[in-house]
Amino acid sequence: MSERAETPRRRSAEAQVVELSAAQEEFFGREVWYRDLLNALPAAIYTTDAEGRITFYNEAAVQFAGRRPALGDMWCVTWKLFHLDGSPLPHDECPMAVALKEGRAVRGAEAIAERPDGSRVAFAPYPTPLYDQAGAVVGAVNMLVDITDRKNAEERQELLTNEVNHRANNLLSVVQSIVRLTRSDDVDSLRDSINGRIQALARAHSLLAKSRWLGADLQRLVSEELAPYMGEEARAWVSGTMLPLRPSAAQSVALIVHELVTNAAKYGALSNSGGRVQIEWRRGKEDILIRWREEGGPEVSPPDRRGVGSTVIERAAAQLEGRVTYGWASSGLIFEFRAPVATMVLSETDGSVRPTD
Repeated sequence: MSERAETPRRRSAEAQVVELSAAQEEFFGREVWYRDLLNALPAAIYTTDAEGRITFYNEAAVQFAGRRPALGDMWCVTWKLFHLDGSPLPHDECPMAVALKEGRAVRGAEAIAERPDGSRVAFAPYPTPLYDQAGAVVGAVNMLVDITDRKNAEERQELLTNEVNHRANNLLSVVQSIVRLTRSDDVDSLRDSINGRIQALARAHSLLAKSRWLGADLQRLVSEELAPYMGEEARAWVSGTMLPLRPSAAQSVALIVHELVTNAAKYGALSNSGGRVQIEWRRGKEDILIRWREEGGPEVSPPDRRGVGSTVIERAAAQLEGRVTYGWASSGLIFEFRAPVATMVLSETDGSVRPTD
């Protein structure tokens, strides 16, 4: 009887052992599966216990931190932390520490992590406490999202905004100067003079916009200003190699050339059917020389008074630390403008750093 009575009990105990073993195997299998899942994620993820000691991190966290932290390290997988303003951020004050100490998820925080090799990465953390069935904090999980690209884009956007503001203020100052200097005996002539000068600036700005305000080619700038006289009759010649001008130089040279063309059309070589003009330039070691020569027009002589055009030219030249000379030859006006290379031409570094003219 006792043998027959003990057999079902023995079988029941053995079944319980088998079930417990199967449950444990399933539990560990799920743990391995979850760890594999977390390691497969591209985001840096790690966990801590309730005290802040690291209990797990995935491979993305190793790549993010630039090191392999030890289990049991406190608060964060990173080596050093900084606020966005560059001031140090102690690990025991980091978002993960705040989440554990205050028992709440932290959102909207941003910081900078420094790796052992000295490289830095801006990131947004998402620390979230974990609770047991009784509601007590038993640990936390954190995800670190690299926001370096976004921060760089924000900095570029801010730089662009400041640059646009600077350009707009600069342009408005030039336009104000044009309006203030322009004089005429009647409204129509005044309007035409102002419009002509502003259009010259607009053409220069169009060239600058095509290069994203890195510069404008002198050859194209001059050719566009003289385009009406460079058709079949070929009354204007341009001689010079490509020369990339700084934005401020492009604006000033555009005004200078416009005033020369306007004067030639009213009083000089372009005022009759037989005259012509030539503009050439050359780059020396220290300065740039631009020469304007007229021939075949009416006989010229030094003016009795200083006109608005000459004032515009001299002020535009002064902005580039340049100087101008006039020659009143019997064949026509000879004008020369000379300015330092440094104020005129894009430097080798201007291709990667935006000018601040």
